[in-house]
Amino acid sequence: MRRVLVPLAISPVLPPRGSVVHALSGRSMGTTWSARIVMEGGANSPTVALQTALDQVVAQMSHWEDDSDLARYNAAAAGTWQQLPADFFKVLRYALSVAQASDGAYDPCAGALVERWGFGARYRHEEEGFMPPSHEQVAELQRRAGWRELQLDERGLRALQPGGVHLDLSSVAKGFAVDQLARCLDARGVHHYLVEAGGELRGSGVKPDGEPWWVELEDVPASEGAIPTVAALHGLALATSGDYLRFYERDGVRAAHTIDPRSGYPVDNGVASVSVLHAECMAADALSTALTVMGPEAGLRFAEQNDIAARFLLRRDGAVHEIASSAFHALLQ
Repeated sequence: MRRVLVPLAISPVLPPRGSVVHALSGRSMGTTWSARIVMEGGANSPTVALQTALDQVVAQMSHWEDDSDLARYNAAAAGTWQQLPADFFKVLRYALSVAQASDGAYDPCAGALVERWGFGARYRHEEEGFMPPSHEQVAELQRRAGWRELQLDERGLRALQPGGVHLDLSSVAKGFAVDQLARCLDARGVHHYLVEAGGELRGSGVKPDGEPWWVELEDVPASEGAIPTVAALHGLALATSGDYLRFYERDGVRAAHTIDPRSGYPVDNGVASVSVLHAECMAADALSTALTVMGPEAGLRFAEQNDIAARFLLRRDGAVHEIASSAFHALLQ
């Protein structure tokens, strides 16, 4: 038995007769990417264009590269306005809008906290000698400027570095990168595809046989009794945030990679994962993180208020339970 999610609007346009599925892949952002695209046999492969699109995202928004535009912003002097590339500005503006809407449950300026907890580009938790931060260190990091102090200049595509802001766009840039793969294909007249980077997905159109791109929503490992759920990614993107993806244990305490910027500590609210379906992967990526931090009650309320298709898997009484938003249930067939 399995459940099926189908988009509310489906285009009747089919691929050209004689089209076949081409499988492309590569590496970017410390992970892999893939694309299944429907084109006529013998058509030129867009692999180089897709890789170039991802390389541009890395050059602008990577917190792993010392020469990225994001690294340049983080190192800028307090009180200076920094010119940003258009895509970087777009992603940062969206991330800040989610921060405002969630009242800080999502904060792209919490990079220093993420790094100190061992999940950033430096001082990794798996390295010898790593120790989680003390309460005093957490409090000190929280005193640094956050999203409320970061100002944007829309006309000039600039961002103010108020001093102490350490951007980390890892919970939104990967989704944006998937969107860039989709835009790259659309610009080349390819409108039937499934693209993916690091597990985030976006689909458009259908396969040559008219079947949609079926993908399965991630389940929490060892979640017995969970009903498998598949979604037709036809004009939809899918992103999942889960505490089982990256974590470590110290002295019997489990620290997941998602940090609650309001408390300064790893999330510990019973949420095992949140999956979000949205037209844009950038939004699905950021919103799945925001809802994870907000927790089941506030998160579900936020999803209902904003018409977000979201599924929460919760750990309760030694088992995994599911709750979902109305927009998610509306997709069930």
